[in-house]
Amino acid sequence: MRKRVSTSNKATSSGNFTNKRRRTKPSQPIGPVQSFSVEGLTHEGKGVARAAGKVTFIPGALPNETVKAQVVKSNRRFDEAKLIEIEQPSPHRVEPACPHYVQCGGCSFQHLALEQQRAAKMNWLQGQLRKVCPEQELTLLADSAFGYRRRARLSVLVTEQKLNLGFRGKSSQQIVSIDNCLVLTPVLQRAFTTLKSRLSGNAIADKIGHIELLDDDKGVSVLIRLTANIDDHEQQKWQQWAQQQPLQLYWQHADDNRAIVLQQDMRHYQLNGLTLTYHPQDFIQVNAMMNTKMVAQAMEWLAPNTNDVILDLFCGVGNFSLPLAQHAKQVVGVEVQTSMVDSAQTNATANGLDNLSFIAADLTQPATKNLTSLGVTKVLLDPPRAGAFEFLPTLVKLKPKHILYVSCDAATMARDAQYLLENRYKVQRGSMMDLFPQTAHLESMLLFSR
Repeated sequence: MRKRVSTSNKATSSGNFTNKRRRTKPSQPIGPVQSFSVEGLTHEGKGVARAAGKVTFIPGALPNETVKAQVVKSNRRFDEAKLIEIEQPSPHRVEPACPHYVQCGGCSFQHLALEQQRAAKMNWLQGQLRKVCPEQELTLLADSAFGYRRRARLSVLVTEQKLNLGFRGKSSQQIVSIDNCLVLTPVLQRAFTTLKSRLSGNAIADKIGHIELLDDDKGVSVLIRLTANIDDHEQQKWQQWAQQQPLQLYWQHADDNRAIVLQQDMRHYQLNGLTLTYHPQDFIQVNAMMNTKMVAQAMEWLAPNTNDVILDLFCGVGNFSLPLAQHAKQVVGVEVQTSMVDSAQTNATANGLDNLSFIAADLTQPATKNLTSLGVTKVLLDPPRAGAFEFLPTLVKLKPKHILYVSCDAATMARDAQYLLENRYKVQRGSMMDLFPQTAHLESMLLFSR
């Protein structure tokens, strides 16, 4: 008997789905409900099917499923459809653990068993790298499937005196008001519940743009981004509430581009016996457990020694730089954001690493510093999604023996890898790193040798 699962009338009690500031119109059907056989998955986790030879993308559908869906958008090369009913489910389909899954735009893979989530990501990564390392076996680096996220940004909206606190909905700007988030660390889940109770009916709720939750070795913090000023008395009441929890409270006022934080109130986390201090709005990896594993793998693969001069590009506050400096002769970190360079240098000094220095430079521009005189032997780079293509000509001129590339976008890494291959480098090792379980996002690592 074919098992039928209705998807069109899911209960909306799992999340209040609203946004009066900007409503996103739902896609309107432009074709009949029809049956599709799903063949694969895109990198965004959408099912891939074909109808009359044309590719159709169906969010929520899985490979080897037969589903009923209705086209809501048609393009010249492909259609996009809305899932109506699952006629024959995949054996790997699971019931999402989160009651907000249907509406929330965060965890698009929760309906797929964890092992198959990772297999799908691995398959997509291998597809992206097929031209640069077709025979390279990729290893898997992974950890917990839930309770891993130590940072989250919450959207806030008050409608008709009702508080909506949560995340953006799937493919929309609407806010899904949630009761809990299972991918947050347990202490952040508790902080979320406490914060929602405090905000309900509170006068400042409609003066908040967003809230950032953070969990590190200093404890839990809440950063409130205000869209309008509040008086000192109200601020003091919130500070008293924060002390009772206990948690650290930060304010980003309406006229500030960034929260003003004193040095003694900076955040910190431990890594390899080191203490890394940072501003609460600085970038850090949101998965602490996987960050530890990722740094350990980078140390193993790059194998820094006392003869090495290592360049750490897009270094942030020193997440890789400091562990590298524990073993290398010299490490130079490069980062565009001067405040993070200052934090990184403070971290080097505080941890007694006198072989570590930092440069503030925009790596999307030609090199403004003379790096050739350093005698660089190895390079580690961890660029943003846009990759590091602009800096690669400078990089290959340095002729490092090894380059370790950490990426959050496999497509731009594949593009950059092609350039390195064309300039006398080859891929030695590769890894898919599952820093964001339950989502379609992945990180990857490639080691190049000259």
